[in-house]
Amino acid sequence: MSVKKHILAVPNFSEGRRQEVIDEIASVFKDKEGVKLVSVEPEYDFNRTVITAIGEPEPLKEALIAMAGKAYELIDMTVQEGTHPRIGAQDTIPIFPLRNITLEECIELAEEIGKELFEKYKVPIFFSGQNARTEERKSISFIRKGQYEGLKALLEDPNHPDYERRKPDLSVDGKLSPKAGATIVSADMEGLTAYNVFLDTENLEIAKKIAKAVRGPSGGFSTVRAVGIKFPERDGVVVSMNMFDCASTPLYRAYELIKQEARRYGVQVTGSEIVGPVKLEYLLNNVEYYLGLEGLRQEQILETHLME
Repeated sequence: MSVKKHILAVPNFSEGRRQEVIDEIASVFKDKEGVKLVSVEPEYDFNRTVITAIGEPEPLKEALIAMAGKAYELIDMTVQEGTHPRIGAQDTIPIFPLRNITLEECIELAEEIGKELFEKYKVPIFFSGQNARTEERKSISFIRKGQYEGLKALLEDPNHPDYERRKPDLSVDGKLSPKAGATIVSADMEGLTAYNVFLDTENLEIAKKIAKAVRGPSGGFSTVRAVGIKFPERDGVVVSMNMFDCASTPLYRAYELIKQEARRYGVQVTGSEIVGPVKLEYLLNNVEYYLGLEGLRQEQILETHLME
């Protein structure tokens, strides 16, 4: 009996407000053999939705390509607005090895996804992560610099000094698609964990200062990116983080640093949340820390024995 291979995909598309559009795009994952839709996480203020899906390579690839096609059809980047950085209707398609599959196989699959998307829809493609053509493009923040509007304007001027560094890896004419923008496709070993910490203040500047202390480029953790933001639907402000390696930099370490920095401003941390699914090991290392446990093993968790 052959061993099944499973990949994790965490794509996001640039719509978080129109529920009927979100439902139609996400529907491509439902009732598809070999694919499991784990979660659909719309974010109104960001105006984007994050999908988490796991699946066998070929059916998952088919679902991701179909998802992008729906996003290109239903989202118009000339009118789309939101607080989250984005360059396209189907903004990102990142995939990661989950079980019985290598990073190299995921890199090859990401190449296929990008090339098939371009061939089918003629939407520009940027390769990032382990598929990046240059060192700079390993970071999606470099690719997204200027966002849809800024990148679109830059690419309309072939004489721009940054044109060659910024042009898509696959495109018809080197420009963004006016309606669909572009899509970033990547494979990496680890996905990010989205983690928010809530502060009992309405002073957004405090959240921004704490975020600066936490994120890697400004002196914090090298595997963390953080911003200070306000969620209109709730009291207080938020330090919102993308954590790219919760084994090396556990959630508790970021949480404790934020509490420490907040005390400096006389501000309390009121709680936190994980957005979307998270690996079990990324919860257990917090349990180990806060309870001072020694030698805790995943197999001690009874429910793990029920997993396939």
